[in-house]
Amino acid sequence: MNAEQTSPDVLWRPTPDTIGATRLAEFAAWVTEKRGISFGDPVDYDAVWRWSVEHLAEFWADVAGWSGVLPGVPDDRVLTRREMPGAEWFPGTTLNFAEQALRHETREHPALIAVAEDGDPVEISWASLRGQVGAFAATLRRLGVRPGDRVAGYLPNVPEAIVAFLGAASIGAVWSSCAPDFGTRAVLDRFVQIEPTVLVAVDGYRFNGKEYDRRDVVAELRAAMPSVRTTIAVPRLFPDELPGDSVPWAEAVRDEQEPEFTPLPFDHPLWIVYSSGTTGLPKGIVHGHGGVVLEQHKQSTLHMDLGVGDRFFWYASTAWIMWNISASALLVGATVVVYDGAPTYPSVDALFTLAARTGMTFFGTSPGYLGACEKAGERPGERHDLSAVRMVGVTGSPLPSSTFRWVYDAVGRDLFLGSLSGGTDVATGFIGSTPLLPVTVGELQRPMLAVAAASWNEDGEPVIGELGELVITEPMPSMPLYFWNDPDGTRYREAYFEPWPGVWRHGDWLEITPRGTCLITGRSDSTLNRGGVRMGTADIYAAVESIPAVVDCVVLGVEQPDGGYWMPLFVQLAPGEELTDELQADLKAAIRTQASPRHVPDEIIAVPGVPHTRTGKRLEVPLKRLFQGVDPAKAVNIGAVDDASAVEHYIALARDRATR
Repeated sequence: MNAEQTSPDVLWRPTPDTIGATRLAEFAAWVTEKRGISFGDPVDYDAVWRWSVEHLAEFWADVAGWSGVLPGVPDDRVLTRREMPGAEWFPGTTLNFAEQALRHETREHPALIAVAEDGDPVEISWASLRGQVGAFAATLRRLGVRPGDRVAGYLPNVPEAIVAFLGAASIGAVWSSCAPDFGTRAVLDRFVQIEPTVLVAVDGYRFNGKEYDRRDVVAELRAAMPSVRTTIAVPRLFPDELPGDSVPWAEAVRDEQEPEFTPLPFDHPLWIVYSSGTTGLPKGIVHGHGGVVLEQHKQSTLHMDLGVGDRFFWYASTAWIMWNISASALLVGATVVVYDGAPTYPSVDALFTLAARTGMTFFGTSPGYLGACEKAGERPGERHDLSAVRMVGVTGSPLPSSTFRWVYDAVGRDLFLGSLSGGTDVATGFIGSTPLLPVTVGELQRPMLAVAAASWNEDGEPVIGELGELVITEPMPSMPLYFWNDPDGTRYREAYFEPWPGVWRHGDWLEITPRGTCLITGRSDSTLNRGGVRMGTADIYAAVESIPAVVDCVVLGVEQPDGGYWMPLFVQLAPGEELTDELQADLKAAIRTQASPRHVPDEIIAVPGVPHTRTGKRLEVPLKRLFQGVDPAKAVNIGAVDDASAVEHYIALARDRATR
């Protein structure tokens, strides 16, 4: 058969008219007029991509100019040091994320649409958002917060989180957030290291029809963080019982006023987000104002085709980078739908109900959610008015082929389905979608503009048509400025630039087909990644090992060939202990309360031992590969294991599971 005959089914195809109506076509025409470069008629995405990666400075100069963010910057002042790490972008320029996010004020469309699990949609105007941001920023200034100080949010996905983030950014303070479903230890592992001066904290939250009191957790956080001078209390469950020494949220935003935006260098820290903490404390990843603003303009307008009048939603918690990206849709004037609640309450199609209630034009979610609707036999397009939805975005893990088909069969035939793969590390996508190309079953369309993505084999050679490591060979403006508490950059280089110095190794398995489409088949490291919410194994181990009956343990996140995700916990028990139903319940409760309810294991399995490397690290990745069907001789280097006999038990378990 030829390549055309073996190509996957096309589920959606653009027309010359739809291509011509996109913002990417508008941008291409602008570049053509400015530089005399032709990208074809209709615009050829691959031609634009090649130009963008071969002429990085020109591309980013034109994004900055066309968007109005930094007009008039000459090409030779865009990327003055072209290396990784250490690239220097737009030196001598100033801007402010919050100012950019609030510059599209209009009375015609709201800035936010807030929906609680148990409530009706509430629209927040741009004027109201500006006024609250100005008030909150003034409160921070009165509290002595200065540029570079950290403001931490222990908050669900509520408007207060966006107001606090923008208020902090407007004065140059550095924002960092964590979701209230994280346990005390997991939050402290993140916040203690950044020493916040202000904590914005909720007293509880509602999820899946239940209320969760977090007042004790907030008290523990405050006691463990002496750097916090002030707590700003956001009431959700107990509005009449605010801590006496805290500043009530209502007071913090009472005096609405026009914000004062501090002009900041392009690389001034904007926020700190966190790695999963696989091998220790989560790494604090610092992104800059300028890099995020430009990268999000590119992603939102040129890939998602967003603008004023769009209603953008991505189901996310404040602990996931997609929350930051959702808030960034304000940069292009889109209305952000803010949802605080469970995705499947009171029914599995709850998010589609939300889409209909709010008139979403962009619906973002995880493969797990769409898969749950598919397995439940849901047909949202028949039950709900989804006529406003024109794009469905999905990220967090690979989207199975059957779910691609389900979206077009059960949600809508004229939708544009965009499957994306990126990372917290860069606050954007590497491989993504474009309305200029067809949507094919089971595949991501292309590397994103100005992303020099490739698949490399273990010898550092590019490969086509076979799995390799996802690498990025040219700098991106939203790559981390640095890791927190990593003064010489050692941890940063170790995280991304080994084994190939100067080349970003991301930790994903990537296959680029001869047709240019892409397949991401999972993580090449051991990060636990459920529905896009990443967590390191260290958080799980801390919870499990608090149970006296457990001597040792190892947890795996195993991507399955059918798109599923299996997360087993293997426990080595103390002599005389048995894995009873009661002990299993205790282990799950410990993980749920101390780490994350989203990362409770699918199975708990008793084992005689847990193999480690000779330096004491658990063999997470080799064991994961065993359960993915990799030959044991290739999956595990027995010579590097402290107890080779322990590995044999996992080999037997993997073989047994494969035959079920």
